[in-house]
Amino acid sequence: MDSGAIASLMQHPIESALLVLDRDGMPLAANPAAQALGLQASAARYAPVLRDLRELLADGRLQAVACSLPGPQRRLDGWLRAVRAPEGGVLAYTLGIPDPEDSGRWQVALDSAGHGLWDWDIAANRIFRSESWLAMLGYTADDVPDANLESALALVHPDDIERVRAAVRAHLDGHSPMYAGEHRVRHADGSWRWVRDSGRVVSWSADGRPLRMVGTHTAIDAQKQLEGELRKQQALLEEIQRLAAMVPWSWDPETDTGWWPDDLYRLTGHPRQEGDSARAWLRRMPRPAASALRRAWRRMRRDGQPVQFDLVLDGPQGEPLQVLAWARPELDAGGHIVRVLGQLQDVTGQRRADALLRWRTELLDRVSSLGHIGGCEIEPVSRRVQWTEECYRIHGMPHGPLTLDDALALYTRDSREAFEGALRRLAAGGAPEQLELCFYRHSGQRVWVQVMVEMDRREGMVPRLVALYRDITRERETSERIELLSHYDLLTGLPNRFLLRAQTEEAILASHDRAGSGLALLLLDLDGFKGINDSFGHAAGDAMLKAAAGRMHHALGSGELFGRLGGDEFLVVMRGPADPAMAEDLARRLIAVLAEPLAFGSEQLKVGASVGIALLGRDGHAFDDLLRAAHAALHAAREQGRNSCQLHNEDIQRHARRRLEIEHSLRGALEREEFSLVYQPQVSLRDGQAPGVEALLRWHRPAGACHPGEFIPVAEQCGEIVRLGDWVIAQACRQAVAWHAAGLDFGRIAVNVSGVQLRDRGFAERVVTLCQRAGWPPGRLELELTESALIVDSDSLRHCFSVFERHGVQLAVDDFGTGFSNLQYLNRFPVQRLKIDRSFVTDMLRDANAGEVTQAIIHLGHALGMRVVAEGVETLEEQAQLARWGCDEIQGYLYTRPLPPRELAQWLRQLSIEPLSGAWIPGLAGRNL
Repeated sequence: MDSGAIASLMQHPIESALLVLDRDGMPLAANPAAQALGLQASAARYAPVLRDLRELLADGRLQAVACSLPGPQRRLDGWLRAVRAPEGGVLAYTLGIPDPEDSGRWQVALDSAGHGLWDWDIAANRIFRSESWLAMLGYTADDVPDANLESALALVHPDDIERVRAAVRAHLDGHSPMYAGEHRVRHADGSWRWVRDSGRVVSWSADGRPLRMVGTHTAIDAQKQLEGELRKQQALLEEIQRLAAMVPWSWDPETDTGWWPDDLYRLTGHPRQEGDSARAWLRRMPRPAASALRRAWRRMRRDGQPVQFDLVLDGPQGEPLQVLAWARPELDAGGHIVRVLGQLQDVTGQRRADALLRWRTELLDRVSSLGHIGGCEIEPVSRRVQWTEECYRIHGMPHGPLTLDDALALYTRDSREAFEGALRRLAAGGAPEQLELCFYRHSGQRVWVQVMVEMDRREGMVPRLVALYRDITRERETSERIELLSHYDLLTGLPNRFLLRAQTEEAILASHDRAGSGLALLLLDLDGFKGINDSFGHAAGDAMLKAAAGRMHHALGSGELFGRLGGDEFLVVMRGPADPAMAEDLARRLIAVLAEPLAFGSEQLKVGASVGIALLGRDGHAFDDLLRAAHAALHAAREQGRNSCQLHNEDIQRHARRRLEIEHSLRGALEREEFSLVYQPQVSLRDGQAPGVEALLRWHRPAGACHPGEFIPVAEQCGEIVRLGDWVIAQACRQAVAWHAAGLDFGRIAVNVSGVQLRDRGFAERVVTLCQRAGWPPGRLELELTESALIVDSDSLRHCFSVFERHGVQLAVDDFGTGFSNLQYLNRFPVQRLKIDRSFVTDMLRDANAGEVTQAIIHLGHALGMRVVAEGVETLEEQAQLARWGCDEIQGYLYTRPLPPRELAQWLRQLSIEPLSGAWIPGLAGRNL
């Protein structure tokens, strides 16, 4: 064959894979698609196998024959053709695989339908399996490398192998049109899975030998399980019917023939008659029963609905046989009855027992009516119960059949166990017993009863239990009320402080007696509870306390003690090993359950929780020591923010002592004149003037220095901040008046104000009065507020700002960016100035994020029409950067530290002589005035 023609053919841009073979089937050339599939190697390896196909083409009877070769991922199907010389002889063969990329479409379809695909090369005894086949049984291609018939049969259950072999052989021999069967296959995890396997031969050799077989594999485990379950249910149904003495039957009204089981003949005592009709059964029945049956048939034919009715028949021995019957019609499209299905149940024994029970009930009712005492008779074996009228009334239940289990379902677990224990002792020959039991009526009302129970063993009667009930609810409630008032919290029903102390002290003693035992005290306080009381009223607060108590109760185990100390404080005593991690885990669980909101009317109330933890031995050995330590830890947890817990430690103890010492020292410190003010100017970057001076509080404590950041929070908590704040405003205003009288030029005097002061009644009016008394215009007073002081919008806060706005008092937000940063309050309140916190200024030159935040605050302030002051400026580089970003004013050690009044007056005089301009800033940077 011409090599140029072959090369031209191979380079032709076709999507099919094309292979040229010599007369022995060996590859001569391949186009790119065939090369990509590695067809040369496959063709060379399978050349002997394909000899029959080549001979079939050589004799000229066929133009092309189907041919398959294994590909890299799946079998490739194509056509083998002969290339002939002009005289008709075979020069070569071509093998074409049309569109090899599309050959997996059928496999994808099968995979999507939940089938696995297999392909058996019979001549080479090699089986190819799809990914879904492998995945169905948990295998990968590497798990089953020897994919041949023997390895496939090795996966089949031993009991099924011969059946599978026979089915495959029958199809290969032509005895069956296809191979199909169900068998078990071993899963990769070792278990057996049911599959439905089917396939057929799709390719034969020239002499009719099967060459290729393709099939599918479907998981049917669920179907097999369902079939087994249905068989079990059928057997169970038949057993239930037998136990219930129920007999099924069916009847065809058209032919008057029916299916009457042997049980029906045994029940009625009639001999079996083949071909029995309904009319024959009617003739055997007593007349009243036959009439009842005819009435039921007429009603069923009229309504087309199932019916239930009673029959009294003659039993096998001639005794009355009471039967309960059910019948259900099956209707055709026109609504006519084509078949009736029914059941009969022998209820003779039940009806006799019911009559006996009614008689006994009447007897007990007469006894109980004498003294308002409920009477009860219990059959030990069947546990059937007969109650008197009074007994029904005590339990609040309607009349009807009752078992002991039905009655005991009302009782608490302890009462049920006590009653069952008494019954066991009586059955063993014990003496009569008297019990006090508790149960709940269906209405939810709790009832206490005194029960006298004994075994009646009178001769001639089956032994039975007799119980007498007396309602003692009022007596118990009176006793419980006394106990409740003295030991329990009336709102939540939890142990109060006194009972908790007693229980905890007992637990402490018990832990001392047991080696390895311990105890942890968890003191929990609701965060935000005061706000709910103030905003929604005490009813909402009480609802929140009850909800909190209920949620914590459900989160705690039976081993913990739990109670309410008072207010919104709860105490949990964790008994067991004193493990800090376990105590912290319990604290976090309690915090989590309290975080869910509570619906109160149309409102959703939400609180947080803080928890302080103290451990026995490490933090104290007595209840008071542990409670004191837990209080200190709780205080530390509150300082961390909402929803946090804190273990007590030495640092907390030292902090608590320090705080207590500061609080005691604050009392009377103002009268002892231990406070003074220092002042730090705020410098304009535009003209170097001082548009404002900030007054800063200092405490000259005899016991040692105390920073404002330490004593101000204590003053806020103990209430001293209100008097102290008024003194600061008055003192700053008087000093400002003195400087103004001395001819010193500055704009405003600024004073820091606490949120506690803003919430104090009459604060705004006092500010204006203090300014007026000192002779300082309110319009030149600036109050610096923190973001947290503004975040809660209230009537008192709006009133404050209304007064300030009316008198021109200026407002600034101090340490902006470190609080909640909620921009809504900037629009709600008349804020004129933002002060950038020193932490951003300190980091802005070396931290890109801090720089971006600082620049954003400047732009935000200007966008809202405010001026921006940067605190903590200490270098010229910081000043220059702030100036480039457009900051209005700066404050910090670059110009001066906070100064006493006389030194600041000197600084202001120097400023009036040498205004701070850009050229003067370097010269003044090193001054220490």
